[in-house]
Amino acid sequence: MPKGTILLAAGGTGGHLFPAEALAHEMIGRGWKVHLATDDRAERFAGHFPAAEVHPVASATFGSKNPIALAKSFLTIWRGVRQSSQVINRIRPEVVVGFGGYPTVPPLYAATRRGVPTIIHEQNAVMGRANKALAARVTAVAGGFLPEDKGAYASKTFITGNPVRPAVLQAAATPYAPARPGEMFRLLVFGGSQGAQFFSDAIPAAIAALPAELRTHLLVTQQARADDVGRVKAAYAELGMVPEVLPFFTDMAARIAAANLVISRSGASTVSEIAVIGRPAFLVPYPYALDHDQAANAAALAAAGGAELHPQSTLSTERLASLIGDAISQPERLESMASAAKSAGKPDAARLLADLAEAIASGKSVEEFKKGSRS
Repeated sequence: MPKGTILLAAGGTGGHLFPAEALAHEMIGRGWKVHLATDDRAERFAGHFPAAEVHPVASATFGSKNPIALAKSFLTIWRGVRQSSQVINRIRPEVVVGFGGYPTVPPLYAATRRGVPTIIHEQNAVMGRANKALAARVTAVAGGFLPEDKGAYASKTFITGNPVRPAVLQAAATPYAPARPGEMFRLLVFGGSQGAQFFSDAIPAAIAALPAELRTHLLVTQQARADDVGRVKAAYAELGMVPEVLPFFTDMAARIAAANLVISRSGASTVSEIAVIGRPAFLVPYPYALDHDQAANAAALAAAGGAELHPQSTLSTERLASLIGDAISQPERLESMASAAKSAGKPDAARLLADLAEAIASGKSVEEFKKGSRS
């Protein structure tokens, strides 16, 4: 017999699903039965999700000011609430945990209407709109980078860190190995689950601007959008380089562990995984995010000394080439950054979130849980 049933709800991108997956593994290890509610975007990730069942729910954004669009969104969300209610009535979860993204709204709202204990986990330093819409209703708020002692929900907020998948914990066991002068330097570039067009244009151009003797010692692994892969490979081919360029890497944790330097966006899961594994990073926040959450995430790791924050607007070809060139020639600096990143990582986040979920499921308040966890 399972210890209990937990329903996880997450948006359909890796940034939401990866921490949910990490909690799923932890809860299964404790004897719980795990279910997942998400949308159809999750197919690429959810195929490997360790859930007894995956429940698709209707969801929609609610950011439009158009009254017709708002009405359509409301009807779609309400359909998702009814679907979620049916799932909750059937599987009878002891606790429901949401990880952000609009597909979390119907299951969490349905759970709060039925008195089921609920938690939202906010990965970012700035709370997203879906979680903001739910925060007043849920039992507890768990945070990755959120300040625990500030904001309207401080009394029910507990900082767990961002849960990372078993593959990340495995990769974290690999110590950082700096590339000494004359050795091959491994550069990893990625832009989140959707890739980043900016990197497709900027990184090959910057590497082309490096002195030839540096390029000969450079091994590049770059994630690029499917539409960009061909031209990115062609740009490197003109330099006599044969990088690995793909739209998606299923073994990203191992790729991070193998890197001497990471250049990436700064979504919460990305920053958390880089920190737990302990690798130096140049973080380039997505500049068009509504809440500037990526900038806040990057600032948190940069403040710990484990990364450098570089706004996209500052990265001319010359500037980016200079940053990469300096990094290659300064292995001690990168080694220091790797150590600082590792110190900032929270490898036990999944355990802490699972502890919180079990406490909330048993009827404890967040304040009671805080006292117990600190005694």
